[in-house]
Amino acid sequence: MPQISQFFGIIIRMFYDEHNPPHFHAQYGEYNCCVDIQSLSVIEGFLPARALGLVVEWAILHKDELIANWYSIERQESLRKIEPLK
Repeated sequence: MPQISQFFGIIIRMFYDEHNPPHFHAQYGEYNCCVDIQSLSVIEGFLPARALGLVVEWAILHKDELIANWYSIERQESLRKIEPLK
């Protein structure tokens, strides 16, 4: 699963053989969740509130890039790294 970003101990990834809706995976220590790109809601899993807040803040800033990466996955193309939250 390609890592597309990392910040404050949070790793953001996307899988190539994924299902709709368009989403990404966030990992923070032992916690994992899937986040819907359009609604920015958690589809599955759990992150502590502070980590989830950072993930949502990052995703708001990079929504267009996340969508572009999702379309790249559908075409089996390489994913682009996305700037971390600073």
